[in-house]
Amino acid sequence: MSASQETSTTGEAIAPIAATAAGQIRGYTEKGINVFKGVPYGAPTGGAHRWLPPKKPAAWTGVREATTFGPMCSQVFGAPLPEETAVLQRGPMSEDCLNLNVWTPAVDAGRRPVMVWFHGGGFSVGSGGTATNDGVNLALKNDVVLVTVNHRLNLFGFLHLAEMAGPAYGASGNVGILDCAAALEWVRDNIAGFGGDPGNVTIFGHSGGGMKVMNLMAMPAARGLFHRVIVQSGFALNSHPPEQATGVARNVLDMLGLKADQLTELQALPAERFVALLESRPDLTFALGPVIDGQTLHAGPLSSSALALSADVPMMLGTTETEIVFLPFAPLDPIDDAALHMRLKQYTTLDDADLDRLIAAYRAEYPEHDNTYVYQVLASDWLLGADAVKAAECKAALGRAPAYLYYFTKHTPVRDGKLRSPHTLEIPYVFDTLERGAPIIGPATAKEQALADRLSRTWATFARTGNPNNPSMPKWATYDTHKRTVMVINDEPATVADPHVRTRILMAQFKAKISQSLTSLAIGK
Repeated sequence: MSASQETSTTGEAIAPIAATAAGQIRGYTEKGINVFKGVPYGAPTGGAHRWLPPKKPAAWTGVREATTFGPMCSQVFGAPLPEETAVLQRGPMSEDCLNLNVWTPAVDAGRRPVMVWFHGGGFSVGSGGTATNDGVNLALKNDVVLVTVNHRLNLFGFLHLAEMAGPAYGASGNVGILDCAAALEWVRDNIAGFGGDPGNVTIFGHSGGGMKVMNLMAMPAARGLFHRVIVQSGFALNSHPPEQATGVARNVLDMLGLKADQLTELQALPAERFVALLESRPDLTFALGPVIDGQTLHAGPLSSSALALSADVPMMLGTTETEIVFLPFAPLDPIDDAALHMRLKQYTTLDDADLDRLIAAYRAEYPEHDNTYVYQVLASDWLLGADAVKAAECKAALGRAPAYLYYFTKHTPVRDGKLRSPHTLEIPYVFDTLERGAPIIGPATAKEQALADRLSRTWATFARTGNPNNPSMPKWATYDTHKRTVMVINDEPATVADPHVRTRILMAQFKAKISQSLTSLAIGK
């Protein structure tokens, strides 16, 4: 695909125009970066097209305007932290949401690294237009092309109807991830016309976006469409078994007053009916997600077969120190010993003896901190930290491509510092969007800018080479199960060999124990 730029009679740039396989689009420039928003990568997905794999967009004539964000998937919008609400993109919303956004230094024949971002929000909410994911500074300072993606979510993207509706709907439980793969096909076929290199594509994402990345790594349809991965605070170690996903789908039909053979009626319902159901049943948020359907996804992301699909793909991954404070039940104010034990018992489901051992290990590891901090760090490790280590171990064990593990420990001054290092905190530094991220990171000081310069450069360097090492950071060794080197990211990043070894070992043991208990329960032992 070729690209050009309109000019005035005086030679002054007016707007960039790029050609895609479906037709030409016109964007705009910001700080010298060419921006294209709301670019369709798929056809409409409503009505009779619901729960079917994505198709390519219809061609158009003339030049299509691409200057505003396209719709994000219909959803029940919300954010656990009030601070997050200020940085999220709300709308418009539609179930016809297969569109993406591109930021590029030039619409030329350059072969720049391409970074494709998948937004967070689990598999139920979110948008590629979130304020902190703006790509101007990342593209401008690092000479990369950034793409952000909207795709089907929640009931529109992950309702597993295969057992009820037959083979034509065999992929229905995974169409949201198939949309992501379709966006990567669009990148492969079109990004050269935007100054990007289709042979050097990095997929990255945070939280639910990280889980999408891991599922793409395990999905045969996505193989070869990306060449490096970055997973930030979101590790899909398992996917939904088909029996469970079918049960959820049957319950959804019951709630809608429909029977299993009423697919036509289901597809005829207005999108607002599904949104209303999501609003009345927030538990569906966690019940929906990728399904091991035997057609598009054959095994969970850390199975041997799935790992083999992306064995040669370099990986960077990590978490923040106190991820859990993102959730409303996490304490910010002082708690006593009894409250610490009670809260963690409810959260981990460990028995009293095991939980006491784990709490004692964390207290020994962090003797200068109070119960609130112990809860925040322990629960964060339970939620995400231990899974990051496990994913890094699995990647390292393959010995085919490197894994680089980080631990983000910088604290925010927001809420008098009580949030410490919450879920999402690293994003404005990675994208160098400090002003847009001020509600969560605080004032954009020179110190904050220095860290943003380091992290955006490091992420872009990894995208360019598959190795994050660059002059702005200490030497970052690959992760292995001997030294277990971790990049601890703060105002002055430093590499540390196996930080918090005692808590790491105990946490892994107890998480495995709970996982085994849940597996035994699920199969009736």
